[in-house]
Amino acid sequence: MTPASVVEEAARLSDEAGYAQLTLATVAKRLGVATPSLYKHVDGLEGLRSELRTRSARELGDVLGRAVLGRSGPDALRAMARAYRRYALEHPGRYAALQRAPEPGDGEGLAAAASTVEVIVAALRGFDLPEDSVVDAIRTLRSALHGFVDLESQGGFGMPQDIEHSFEVMVEGFVRVFRTWPEGRNGTVR
Repeated sequence: MTPASVVEEAARLSDEAGYAQLTLATVAKRLGVATPSLYKHVDGLEGLRSELRTRSARELGDVLGRAVLGRSGPDALRAMARAYRRYALEHPGRYAALQRAPEPGDGEGLAAAASTVEVIVAALRGFDLPEDSVVDAIRTLRSALHGFVDLESQGGFGMPQDIEHSFEVMVEGFVRVFRTWPEGRNGTVR
């Protein structure tokens, strides 16, 4: 058993049973060891959750990076949004782990999160957004994507219309919004 194998099992468990079900006892049981033996490999439950968050941020960053590679502007945004949704639906526990920001002293977690954000920044670069508005654009996009996948994963879309179509409509809405993004915070006129 290694720290990586403990985090791997935690990732599987959280995807299968839900992030809220992630405990040291459940991970230990799945690994066939006593709970105290996990403390040699992770710093308690919070440490395990932090490691899972870092691993998940790296995975998501890699997935998004592959999706946008060689693309720019609207094509990059579309590919990134689809990859984000796919990751969230395929790995619901890992995705849930990402919803809490890393602690200020968590260097690895902060670096993993920053590299994921950099992929999103790169995808938005083709829209020539004012530099001081990029964080607002990312927060707006992430909020919409998260809301959509959360509703989808919880069965919140009960109407008979095609969910894929609704997702594509939302993404195309962002293409239009980012093409006409308002002036920046410092008064930069677009």
